[in-house]
Amino acid sequence: MQTPNFEIPTEMRDFAEKSVDQARNAVGTMMANAMKAAEQAQVSGQTFQSTLTAAVSKGFEHAQNNANATFDFAQKLARTKDLREAFEVQSEFVRSQFAALQAQAKDFGALAQQNIAR
Repeated sequence: MQTPNFEIPTEMRDFAEKSVDQARNAVGTMMANAMKAAEQAQVSGQTFQSTLTAAVSKGFEHAQNNANATFDFAQKLARTKDLREAFEVQSEFVRSQFAALQAQAKDFGALAQQNIAR
């Protein structure tokens, strides 16, 4: 017994071939987009990490400066001879620390602006 020879129509083969090509292109596009997204996430992560590192470093720098200023103030205060001089030393310390706080806030603001600009 001979099996019937069934030929797949040309239109069906063309349709199948086009479907495979379209699927290949779709998967290729999806993979390219996934790679792009992964790269962007990595760059964003690196940017965030470098900004965080800079902010932490700047925070330690400011903390050290503030501690030094406080110790200097305490030393000056300990050397005062009367209440009037103590008030002058205290007023000078408050003024200088307020200026330092403003400068430190500007530093952190500049770091934030750099991160936004990236």
